[in-house]
Amino acid sequence: MTSATSLPSVIAVDVGGTKIEAAVVTAGGAVLAETRIRVTTGAAAAASAEAFADALLTTVRKVREHPLAAGISSIGIGAAGPVNLPEGTISPINLPAVRDFEIVRRVQQATGLDDVRLRLDGTCIALAEFWLGAAAGVQNAIAFVVSTGIGGGIVADGRVIAGASGNAGHLGQLVVDTPVNGDVFGATAEGQASGKYTVEWARAHGWSGTSGEELSAAVRAGDALALEAVARSASALGRGLASVANLLNTELAVMGGGFSYVTDDYPSQVERIAREHSVNAYGRELRVVRAGLGKDAPLVGAAAQVLRADLLSL
Repeated sequence: MTSATSLPSVIAVDVGGTKIEAAVVTAGGAVLAETRIRVTTGAAAAASAEAFADALLTTVRKVREHPLAAGISSIGIGAAGPVNLPEGTISPINLPAVRDFEIVRRVQQATGLDDVRLRLDGTCIALAEFWLGAAAGVQNAIAFVVSTGIGGGIVADGRVIAGASGNAGHLGQLVVDTPVNGDVFGATAEGQASGKYTVEWARAHGWSGTSGEELSAAVRAGDALALEAVARSASALGRGLASVANLLNTELAVMGGGFSYVTDDYPSQVERIAREHSVNAYGRELRVVRAGLGKDAPLVGAAAQVLRADLLSL
């Protein structure tokens, strides 16, 4: 097996529902800050597949043209899903105009590089945390983000798994409640626990704020409704993780994402709920910790498809 230290740097790309980010990542997993480019996709990219393509390819080309990218021959992409790995396409939930977008082929054409690899963004986060972060040395874990949405990746028996089409780890789509009036999404972990939908729930119940940051401030001020909204979020996420722990015998849940910082004790709230809802004793051993790599995890994980392919199940 080729060691990571003998490999060249990689261009890493992270495609989310609201932004595209790219940078050079070294063989040791360091993101080179001077190469980092972040573009907000905005309304145009959300409404048009070609506008999205322009934003994506412009970002990738700019990084490829950086002097520190000289000699790079591989690109790793982590993308919001669903993805289709056999086809090299993406259909991000939060970008309704982007469906079956041939991201691998388009990036190959734009850069002239053949080695372009794709994984779900959650898979990339799990790869990063398993390689260099909070899940290092743990054989069975889930790593995920709580942000506008909720997504993750799964480490099972020492490998990051992909699933049939590459979508293993969609923690946010676990159904954790009874659907009301046919609203299945509203009964999912994401529909109840993500930052976006927690704020929406609070506003629907009379809270006057508009963002996760304002909700966090309201929690610190002791606002009863804000506290209730965050407790509801933690409860939904904890119930989802209880199912993961019991299904996969998961030891560790690694939590990142901006909304996970809505309160200092958010991870411990989630851990408590997960343990309370675990039928089996082994499920009650699940630990919930904060991610070790922070905002670098998506890019480090995208690059790890090339640099640490040995950690992938396929």
